[in-house]
Amino acid sequence: MDILVGSLVAGLLIGMVLALVALGLTIIFGVMDIVNFAHGEFLMIGMYTGLLTAQATGMDPLFTLPVAGVVGFLLGLLCYAGFVKFLLRGPMVAQLLGTFGLMLFLRNMVLLIFGSQDRAVHHGLLVGKSFDIGMGVIVPATKLAAAGLSVAAFVAVWLLMNRTRIGKALTATALNKQAARYMGIPTERMNALAWGIGGSSVTVAGALLVNFWSVNPYAGLLFTMIAFAIVALGGFGSVPGAFFAGLVVGLITEIPGFWDFFMFTFDANWMGQVPMTSFKYMWVYLAYFVIMVVRPRGLFGWKY
Repeated sequence: MDILVGSLVAGLLIGMVLALVALGLTIIFGVMDIVNFAHGEFLMIGMYTGLLTAQATGMDPLFTLPVAGVVGFLLGLLCYAGFVKFLLRGPMVAQLLGTFGLMLFLRNMVLLIFGSQDRAVHHGLLVGKSFDIGMGVIVPATKLAAAGLSVAAFVAVWLLMNRTRIGKALTATALNKQAARYMGIPTERMNALAWGIGGSSVTVAGALLVNFWSVNPYAGLLFTMIAFAIVALGGFGSVPGAFFAGLVVGLITEIPGFWDFFMFTFDANWMGQVPMTSFKYMWVYLAYFVIMVVRPRGLFGWKY
């Protein structure tokens, strides 16, 4: 039973962080109907920001979140103003290939500056510490803090989108850009703001992840695919859907733990011959494929 509970807890904790990773992607798509293939590279830059800021200042990595948020916001604005807004004049294929090119540019720029070696956080208030929550389940303190702060950041963005005039302007732009423009909403600024908020949320998620996940210039690739799966499951443009789907995908990544639970419970020795740990992300991509075929809108989506 402790294996089952441990897998559930671990899946929910990482799912909260993954939900924040996907939040920026769903905001950008919801407002602009454009898919940002460079989303994972934004996260990777957030991971480097948290790591390098902690090393340069000596502060705890968890306290670098504001720095990562500002870097992500400015990066999002810069990418939109200097590149993305020009892509919007072209066909959809140009927008897809353009953000794909942005992904390659950011990845190789970081590779040139920092090299390809893995880097990780080794010092911090919570690094190496853990909590015993009972039933034989021990939770790393860094993951628990990352999950809690991810939920706080997610709620802050949700309140911004649903309880402020700026958020209502963003929603109006997402629903009908032309009508919003007629009502006096500066849709060009809303597009830029969507990229800023999207960039900020994912870099904060990256600064949280680096507390227990090593970073290199290729780290964003895995999380890009996971973010797409989460957005597809929750629904394109749905902020609550991104949170719910993040939890589901987090649980899917813990399938090896559930597999071990059933193996020991039913004494099925043949299950031990299956390298389920090597396949865990395959189940995420399979869920992505099934969702896109069966329900392209996702569970809570309101946009195709």
